[in-house]
Amino acid sequence: MIIGIGTIINTAAVIAGGLIGMGLKNGIKKNMQEIMMQACGVATVFIGAGGALAKMLVFEEGKFSVQGTMLLILSLVLGALLGEWIGIEQKMDILGEKIKKAVKAENDNLFVEGFVNVSLIICIGAMAIVGAIQDGISGDYSLLTAKAVLDMIIVVVFAAAYGVGAVFSALPVFLYQGAITLTAAFLGSFISQTVIDDLTFIGSVLIFCVGVNIGFGKKFRVGNMLPALIVPVIYDIFLR
Repeated sequence: MIIGIGTIINTAAVIAGGLIGMGLKNGIKKNMQEIMMQACGVATVFIGAGGALAKMLVFEEGKFSVQGTMLLILSLVLGALLGEWIGIEQKMDILGEKIKKAVKAENDNLFVEGFVNVSLIICIGAMAIVGAIQDGISGDYSLLTAKAVLDMIIVVVFAAAYGVGAVFSALPVFLYQGAITLTAAFLGSFISQTVIDDLTFIGSVLIFCVGVNIGFGKKFRVGNMLPALIVPVIYDIFLR
């Protein structure tokens, strides 16, 4: 069984989408780029909200109830504190600046913003987590292949608005999904469906925050909230 093929396909799709988007960028007026950014932000908000509500809302005995609030609070608060202490978003910005300098794109004011935002969108979603785990456990990369198609479309749109910075989101995709796949390959038998569900739940909330940043200006330091994805694993081990 060969693992990791899904991540390779996904990475290639992101690069291809980015290059296509860059080709379109020069033919799109600035006001059109701005409205595209707003539209992408709103779409991302609803994608994140839909994923989160699908996990939170339960319909029982003719009425809706809410579950997972304690996990949500613990994950976001503890994760944000840890991420703020580590300074993850600052490190992501620094990485973006280094890549920007390496590719001689110093005059591109949207490079780092594009790199960080697009990386977050395509890395922390449910399909990235579940697909990478499936690839690691069973070598089934069908979900990551489907994600690759979606990511390619997403990156086309964002690269047309942000430029070359969006293309380099392929690097975090490769490293992040590859790490999950390798971890799942070694620890697959210990990963429960409950943990996977909780990870996708918290990931969806983070995607919502990314959407707000894209559509309405930066409101959340989402990079610093990434450790929230660690909390569900600890929660499942000690509190369930």
